Amino acid sequence: MSETATALTTASPAAQTARVGAQQTAHGTVFGVLAAISLCHLLNDLMQALLPAMYPMLKDSYALSFSQIGLLTFTFQFTASLLQPLVGAYTDRKPRPYSLVAGMGFTMVGLLLLARAGSFPVLLLAASLVGTGSSVFHPESSRVARMASGGRHGLAQSVFQVGGNIGSAIGPLLAALIILPRGQASVAWFCGVALLGMFITGNIGRWYRQHGLARLKPRGGAAPVALAPGKVRAAIGVLLALIFSKFFYLASITSYYTFYLIDHFQVSVRNAQLLLFVFTGAVAVGTIIGGPLGDRFGRKRIIWVSILGVLPFSLLLPHASLFWTGVLTVPIGMILASAFPAIVVYAQELMPGKTGTVAGLFFGFAFGMGGVGAAVLGVLADHTSIGFVYQLCAFLPLIGLLAGLLPDVESEQRRAPARPAA
Repeated sequence: MSETATALTTASPAAQTARVGAQQTAHGTVFGVLAAISLCHLLNDLMQALLPAMYPMLKDSYALSFSQIGLLTFTFQFTASLLQPLVGAYTDRKPRPYSLVAGMGFTMVGLLLLARAGSFPVLLLAASLVGTGSSVFHPESSRVARMASGGRHGLAQSVFQVGGNIGSAIGPLLAALIILPRGQASVAWFCGVALLGMFITGNIGRWYRQHGLARLKPRGGAAPVALAPGKVRAAIGVLLALIFSKFFYLASITSYYTFYLIDHFQVSVRNAQLLLFVFTGAVAVGTIIGGPLGDRFGRKRIIWVSILGVLPFSLLLPHASLFWTGVLTVPIGMILASAFPAIVVYAQELMPGKTGTVAGLFFGFAFGMGGVGAAVLGVLADHTSIGFVYQLCAFLPLIGLLAGLLPDVESEQRRAPARPAA
């Protein structure tokens, strides 16, 4: 009989209950923390989604070109992508439980500036502050999700990421209902959302400090897979290429879908925002199912299917009617979004012990590709047309063929010798 079992049989019932509860707290999935960090992700990405949702209004108010719209997105995304890997690498060495509060604070200042901006340079500064808030939030919140996962890493990443997807879906809807009718100054109302996020992340930081750090220490089970450094670098390169495909294509929708609908089908701004909400809602559904499917069927398989499987729908989209455009964006959003939780967890298994670095690298690269995509596609739209942009981007999912080059990490883990319990 093990020492744990002996201790439980000789202890009083009350002591046994307390000890079992402590073990569950130390090793099981902490759904309360996952729900809290997912809610904070919702609040964070809701605030971030306000900026692109305001583009039609800002374009008219400041007489912006599509190139300037792309530069706004590039500034926001590039700020986030530049800092996220640095934040993740730093907190791998020196964890900062309350850095999430600071991230929300940067976003709040950016919103205040956005509400008061009177020129395009000030809009760029506001976008950079919102991006800075994101750069602090994403690596550390992804680490919290892994802390609370209890070994169900794909599920935890999906729960965490779906909060962001829901926030991204709600942002355009709230912009259509609140900001568009009341004007740019009403953005300041959303500072209350940032304050709520700061309160919740403060409580998460307390759990992080008291319990979370201990949960990242290795326990019994399969040892981490130690692939040759060259194989790890090659696999990371493939994953980054897949992120490029996914987020470059997503940039064509999140930044220019409303303009495409208005230009191609002559719909109103409000109806275009509602159709964007349908797409972002589909992205949320895809995110929540992608992680658990990766836990069950293998992350490599889910990555392969989710990137390449969107190709038939993306090829049809530029040639569809308004009704079928709305219909096609649903499977596009669901299938494409299911890849990201699997990609993040797969990369964390390739590089054990570097949770923050991996999260920062992949969230940062995703933001960067979204920003570069928005800027490049904006210039292309100025020189051609929005319709041509969608015809060209339809072929991006073909890059998903590279997923066949990824090593089968799950098989390597099953063959690895068991690691003794800590």
